Amino acid sequence: MKGTNLGEFEELLLLVVASLYPDAYGLMIREEIKTTSGRSVAMGAIHAALNRLEEKEYLKSELAEATHERGGRRKRLFTLTASGKEALEYNRSLRNSLWDKIPQFSWDNLKYASV
Repeated sequence: MKGTNLGEFEELLLLVVASLYPDAYGLMIREEIKTTSGRSVAMGAIHAALNRLEEKEYLKSELAEATHERGGRRKRLFTLTASGKEALEYNRSLRNSLWDKIPQFSWDNLKYASV
């Protein structure tokens, strides 16, 4: 599938957005990444990647209503698109096919290159 190349961080963001639906916005996305992966990510990096994914049409966003708790500011809510779902499914299929090619004998028997 052409054009579905996702970096690891982009894939993580798409998965987090899908899992947080319908409440996927910047701060919640950041907190979920921290909780699930242990990674601390700058908000600027998250927003840059979300914008890239929106340009690729893997995500769409809309502004929610302003809230008193946010000082009248609006949240930008992200949603996975059909193209985003296809990209995730393609990546999952590709990874699974590669995992399936690993011989079924014990991992202990594999030879590794020294580092």
